[in-house]
Amino acid sequence: MRQIEADTITQAVERLCMEANYFLGQDVVDALEQSLKREESPTGQQILRDILENARIGREELSPICQDTGFTIAFVELGQEAEVVGGSLDEAITKGVAQGYTKGYLRASIVQDPLRRINTKDNTPPVIHVEVVPGDRLRLTVMCKGSGCENMSRFAMLTPAQGRKGVVNFVVETVLKGGGRPCPPLIVGVGLGGTFDQATYIAKRSLLRPVGSHHTEAHIKELEEELFEKVNATGVGPQAWGGRTTALAVHVETYPCHIASLPVAVNIECHSHRLKTTIL
Repeated sequence: MRQIEADTITQAVERLCMEANYFLGQDVVDALEQSLKREESPTGQQILRDILENARIGREELSPICQDTGFTIAFVELGQEAEVVGGSLDEAITKGVAQGYTKGYLRASIVQDPLRRINTKDNTPPVIHVEVVPGDRLRLTVMCKGSGCENMSRFAMLTPAQGRKGVVNFVVETVLKGGGRPCPPLIVGVGLGGTFDQATYIAKRSLLRPVGSHHTEAHIKELEEELFEKVNATGVGPQAWGGRTTALAVHVETYPCHIASLPVAVNIECHSHRLKTTIL
Protein backbone atom coordinates (compact mmCIF):
# COMPACT_ATOMS: atom_id res chain seq x y z
CA MET A 1 0.00 0.00 0.00
CA ARG A 2 1.26 3.47 -0.87
CA GLN A 3 0.98 5.80 2.12
CA ILE A 4 -0.18 9.42 1.89
CA GLU A 5 0.35 11.63 4.91
CA ALA A 6 -2.71 13.47 6.21
CA ASP A 7 -0.58 16.63 6.55
CA THR A 8 0.19 16.47 2.82
CA ILE A 9 -3.54 16.45 2.08
CA THR A 10 -4.09 19.37 4.45
CA GLN A 11 -1.40 21.45 2.75
CA ALA A 12 -2.82 20.64 -0.68
CA VAL A 13 -6.36 21.66 0.33
CA GLU A 14 -5.08 24.89 1.88
CA ARG A 15 -3.34 25.80 -1.38
CA LEU A 16 -6.23 24.78 -3.62
CA CYS A 17 -8.74 26.86 -1.65
CA MET A 18 -6.67 29.99 -2.17
CA GLU A 19 -5.80 29.27 -5.79
CA ALA A 20 -9.43 28.52 -6.67
CA ASN A 21 -10.49 31.91 -5.34
CA TYR A 22 -7.64 33.86 -6.97
CA PHE A 23 -7.15 32.19 -10.36
CA LEU A 24 -10.05 31.73 -12.76
CA GLY A 25 -9.45 28.63 -14.88
CA GLN A 26 -8.14 29.10 -18.40
CA ASP A 27 -11.10 27.13 -19.77
CA VAL A 28 -13.46 29.72 -18.28
CA VAL A 29 -11.35 32.62 -19.53
CA ASP A 30 -11.35 31.11 -23.03
CA ALA A 31 -15.14 30.65 -22.91
CA LEU A 32 -15.60 34.27 -21.82
CA GLU A 33 -13.37 35.53 -24.63
CA GLN A 34 -15.25 33.43 -27.19
CA SER A 35 -18.56 34.74 -25.85
CA LEU A 36 -17.31 38.31 -26.13
CA LYS A 37 -16.69 37.75 -29.85
CA ARG A 38 -20.26 36.46 -30.33
CA GLU A 39 -22.08 38.89 -28.06
CA GLU A 40 -24.08 41.52 -29.96
CA SER A 41 -25.30 43.62 -27.04
CA PRO A 42 -22.98 46.59 -26.26
CA THR A 43 -23.91 46.32 -22.59
CA GLY A 44 -23.29 42.58 -22.64
CA GLN A 45 -19.91 43.13 -24.28
CA GLN A 46 -18.90 45.61 -21.60
CA ILE A 47 -19.95 43.27 -18.81
CA LEU A 48 -17.92 40.43 -20.31
CA ARG A 49 -14.91 42.74 -20.57
CA ASP A 50 -15.39 43.70 -16.91
CA ILE A 51 -15.52 40.03 -15.89
CA LEU A 52 -12.29 39.33 -17.76
CA GLU A 53 -10.66 42.38 -16.16
CA ASN A 54 -11.80 41.18 -12.74
CA ALA A 55 -10.17 37.82 -13.43
CA ARG A 56 -6.93 39.58 -14.36
CA ILE A 57 -6.95 41.60 -11.13
CA GLY A 58 -7.57 38.49 -9.04
CA ARG A 59 -4.75 36.64 -10.79
CA GLU A 60 -2.19 39.45 -10.56
CA GLU A 61 -3.08 40.84 -7.13
CA LEU A 62 -3.98 37.54 -5.45
CA SER A 63 -7.41 38.77 -4.48
CA PRO A 64 -10.72 36.85 -4.55
CA ILE A 65 -12.52 37.07 -7.88
CA CYS A 66 -15.81 37.27 -5.97
CA GLN A 67 -16.67 38.47 -2.47
CA ASP A 68 -18.63 35.25 -1.93
CA THR A 69 -15.71 32.83 -1.59
CA GLY A 70 -18.06 29.90 -1.48
CA PHE A 71 -18.95 26.68 0.28
CA THR A 72 -15.97 24.34 -0.10
CA ILE A 73 -16.79 21.02 -1.76
CA ALA A 74 -14.06 18.38 -2.01
CA PHE A 75 -14.24 15.61 -4.61
CA VAL A 76 -11.79 12.84 -3.73
CA GLU A 77 -10.81 9.90 -5.93
CA LEU A 78 -8.86 7.63 -3.59
CA GLY A 79 -6.85 4.80 -5.11
CA GLN A 80 -7.67 1.43 -3.55
CA GLU A 81 -3.95 0.78 -3.12
CA ALA A 82 -3.39 4.05 -1.22
CA GLU A 83 -3.62 4.56 2.53
CA VAL A 84 -4.04 7.86 4.39
CA VAL A 85 -1.80 7.85 7.47
CA GLY A 86 -1.23 10.29 10.32
CA GLY A 87 -4.88 11.28 10.59
CA SER A 88 -8.25 10.81 8.95
CA LEU A 89 -9.05 11.94 5.42
CA ASP A 90 -12.03 14.08 6.48
CA GLU A 91 -10.08 15.77 9.26
CA ALA A 92 -7.17 16.50 6.93
CA ILE A 93 -9.45 18.12 4.34
CA THR A 94 -11.37 20.12 6.95
CA LYS A 95 -8.14 21.42 8.49
CA GLY A 96 -6.90 22.43 5.04
CA VAL A 97 -10.09 24.42 4.37
CA ALA A 98 -9.77 26.23 7.70
CA GLN A 99 -6.13 27.11 7.03
CA GLY A 100 -6.71 28.15 3.45
CA TYR A 101 -9.59 30.48 4.25
CA THR A 102 -7.78 31.97 7.26
CA LYS A 103 -4.38 32.46 5.64
CA GLY A 104 -5.92 33.62 2.37
CA TYR A 105 -8.20 36.17 4.07
CA LEU A 106 -11.17 34.55 2.36
CA ARG A 107 -14.69 35.24 3.60
CA ALA A 108 -16.04 32.71 6.09
CA SER A 109 -19.55 31.90 4.85
CA ILE A 110 -20.59 28.74 6.71
CA VAL A 111 -22.98 28.69 9.68
CA GLN A 112 -22.87 25.83 12.16
CA ASP A 113 -26.63 25.33 12.36
CA PRO A 114 -29.08 26.12 9.53
CA LEU A 115 -31.53 27.76 11.97
CA ARG A 116 -29.35 29.34 14.67
CA ARG A 117 -27.02 30.80 12.01
CA ILE A 118 -23.80 31.01 14.04
CA ASN A 119 -20.77 31.44 11.74
CA THR A 120 -18.01 28.83 12.14
CA LYS A 121 -15.49 31.59 11.26
CA ASP A 122 -13.18 29.44 9.11
CA ASN A 123 -15.55 28.23 6.35
CA THR A 124 -15.71 24.72 7.74
CA PRO A 125 -17.00 22.11 7.53
CA PRO A 126 -16.66 21.34 3.84
CA VAL A 127 -18.81 18.86 1.93
CA ILE A 128 -16.69 15.83 1.03
CA HIS A 129 -17.40 13.25 -1.68
CA VAL A 130 -15.12 10.18 -1.78
CA GLU A 131 -14.90 7.62 -4.58
CA VAL A 132 -12.60 4.59 -4.40
CA VAL A 133 -10.86 3.98 -7.73
CA PRO A 134 -8.07 1.72 -9.05
CA GLY A 135 -4.47 2.73 -8.40
CA ASP A 136 -2.43 4.18 -5.56
CA ARG A 137 -2.96 7.92 -6.06
CA LEU A 138 -5.31 10.45 -4.56
CA ARG A 139 -6.94 12.90 -6.94
CA LEU A 140 -8.33 15.89 -5.08
CA THR A 141 -10.59 18.57 -6.57
CA VAL A 142 -11.74 21.58 -4.59
CA MET A 143 -14.80 23.55 -5.70
CA CYS A 144 -15.67 26.80 -3.96
CA LYS A 145 -19.37 27.15 -4.73
CA GLY A 146 -21.07 30.52 -4.29
CA SER A 147 -24.54 30.68 -2.79
CA GLY A 148 -26.08 33.04 -5.34
CA CYS A 149 -25.88 30.41 -8.06
CA GLU A 150 -26.44 27.44 -5.75
CA ASN A 151 -29.71 28.97 -4.54
CA MET A 152 -31.06 28.93 -8.11
CA SER A 153 -30.53 25.18 -8.54
CA ARG A 154 -33.61 22.94 -8.85
CA PHE A 155 -34.72 19.32 -8.92
CA ALA A 156 -37.75 17.62 -10.44
CA MET A 157 -38.98 14.06 -10.62
CA LEU A 158 -40.43 14.03 -14.12
CA THR A 159 -42.46 11.18 -15.54
CA PRO A 160 -40.90 9.07 -18.29
CA ALA A 161 -43.68 10.29 -20.62
CA GLN A 162 -42.31 13.85 -20.35
CA GLY A 163 -39.08 12.61 -21.87
CA ARG A 164 -36.46 14.76 -23.56
CA LYS A 165 -38.86 17.64 -24.14
CA GLY A 166 -39.72 17.75 -20.45
CA VAL A 167 -36.03 17.81 -19.55
CA VAL A 168 -35.30 20.66 -21.97
CA ASN A 169 -38.26 22.69 -20.72
CA PHE A 170 -37.28 22.20 -17.08
CA VAL A 171 -33.65 23.26 -17.63
CA VAL A 172 -34.56 26.37 -19.64
CA GLU A 173 -37.30 27.30 -17.15
CA THR A 174 -34.78 26.99 -14.30
CA VAL A 175 -32.43 29.44 -15.99
CA LEU A 176 -35.25 31.87 -16.75
CA LYS A 177 -36.54 31.81 -13.17
CA GLY A 178 -33.05 32.49 -11.88
CA GLY A 179 -32.70 35.61 -14.01
CA GLY A 180 -29.80 37.71 -12.79
CA ARG A 181 -29.61 36.23 -9.29
CA PRO A 182 -27.03 33.52 -10.12
CA CYS A 183 -24.80 36.12 -11.87
CA PRO A 184 -24.84 34.99 -15.52
CA PRO A 185 -23.10 34.01 -17.71
CA LEU A 186 -23.55 30.58 -16.19
CA ILE A 187 -22.27 27.06 -16.41
CA VAL A 188 -25.34 24.84 -16.25
CA GLY A 189 -24.85 21.38 -14.77
CA VAL A 190 -27.58 18.83 -15.45
CA GLY A 191 -27.97 15.41 -13.84
CA LEU A 192 -30.34 12.91 -15.47
CA GLY A 193 -31.35 9.61 -13.92
CA GLY A 194 -30.48 7.72 -10.80
CA THR A 195 -32.42 8.59 -7.67
CA PHE A 196 -33.23 11.86 -5.89
CA ASP A 197 -29.75 12.11 -4.37
CA GLN A 198 -27.81 10.67 -7.32
CA ALA A 199 -29.29 13.11 -9.84
CA THR A 200 -28.26 16.13 -7.76
CA TYR A 201 -24.79 14.68 -7.20
CA ILE A 202 -24.04 14.05 -10.88
CA ALA A 203 -25.43 17.49 -11.77
CA LYS A 204 -22.82 19.05 -9.52
CA ARG A 205 -20.13 16.63 -10.64
CA SER A 206 -20.77 17.62 -14.28
CA LEU A 207 -19.34 21.03 -13.37
CA LEU A 208 -15.92 19.40 -12.88
CA ARG A 209 -15.58 18.89 -16.64
CA PRO A 210 -13.60 21.48 -18.64
CA VAL A 211 -15.99 24.25 -19.61
CA GLY A 212 -17.52 23.56 -22.99
CA SER A 213 -16.47 19.89 -23.17
CA HIS A 214 -19.08 17.42 -24.35
CA HIS A 215 -20.49 14.11 -23.19
CA THR A 216 -19.07 11.06 -24.94
CA GLU A 217 -22.52 9.72 -25.85
CA ALA A 218 -23.68 11.31 -29.13
CA HIS A 219 -27.32 11.80 -28.10
CA ILE A 220 -26.31 13.44 -24.81
CA LYS A 221 -23.86 15.70 -26.67
CA GLU A 222 -26.76 16.73 -28.92
CA LEU A 223 -28.86 17.44 -25.83
CA GLU A 224 -26.09 19.65 -24.41
CA GLU A 225 -25.89 21.58 -27.66
CA GLU A 226 -29.66 22.03 -27.83
CA LEU A 227 -29.81 23.23 -24.23
CA PHE A 228 -26.91 25.61 -24.80
CA GLU A 229 -28.67 27.20 -27.78
CA LYS A 230 -32.03 27.48 -26.01
CA VAL A 231 -30.60 28.85 -22.78
CA ASN A 232 -28.72 31.54 -24.71
CA ALA A 233 -31.83 32.27 -26.78
CA THR A 234 -33.66 33.32 -23.60
CA GLY A 235 -31.98 36.73 -23.88
CA VAL A 236 -31.19 36.93 -20.15
CA GLY A 237 -27.62 37.83 -21.08
CA PRO A 238 -24.60 38.84 -18.98
CA GLN A 239 -25.75 39.87 -15.50
CA ALA A 240 -29.33 39.78 -16.88
CA TRP A 241 -28.84 42.96 -18.91
CA GLY A 242 -29.80 41.18 -22.11
CA GLY A 243 -27.75 39.57 -24.82
CA ARG A 244 -26.74 36.23 -26.30
CA THR A 245 -24.46 35.10 -23.46
CA THR A 246 -26.59 33.63 -20.69
CA ALA A 247 -24.49 30.45 -20.42
CA LEU A 248 -20.88 29.64 -21.18
CA ALA A 249 -21.68 25.92 -21.29
CA VAL A 250 -24.23 23.24 -20.47
CA HIS A 251 -22.88 19.94 -19.14
CA VAL A 252 -25.12 16.88 -18.83
CA GLU A 253 -24.29 13.69 -16.94
CA THR A 254 -26.52 10.62 -16.79
CA TYR A 255 -27.11 7.54 -14.66
CA PRO A 256 -29.46 4.55 -15.07
CA CYS A 257 -32.88 5.09 -13.51
CA HIS A 258 -36.06 3.26 -12.53
CA ILE A 259 -38.64 2.46 -15.21
CA ALA A 260 -41.20 4.67 -13.45
CA SER A 261 -39.14 7.83 -13.04
CA LEU A 262 -37.11 10.49 -14.83
CA PRO A 263 -35.12 12.47 -12.24
CA VAL A 264 -33.58 15.71 -13.44
CA ALA A 265 -31.42 18.08 -11.40
CA VAL A 266 -30.03 21.44 -12.48
CA ASN A 267 -27.02 22.77 -10.60
CA ILE A 268 -26.30 26.36 -11.59
CA GLU A 269 -22.75 27.72 -11.49
CA CYS A 270 -21.82 31.36 -12.01
CA HIS A 271 -18.97 32.70 -14.14
CA SER A 272 -16.76 32.77 -11.01
CA HIS A 273 -16.14 29.05 -11.47
CA ARG A 274 -13.67 28.32 -8.67
CA LEU A 275 -12.23 24.87 -9.23
CA LYS A 276 -8.73 23.45 -8.74
CA THR A 277 -7.33 19.91 -8.84
CA THR A 278 -4.16 18.15 -7.70
CA ILE A 279 -2.92 14.56 -7.63
CA LEU A 280 -1.05 13.28 -4.59
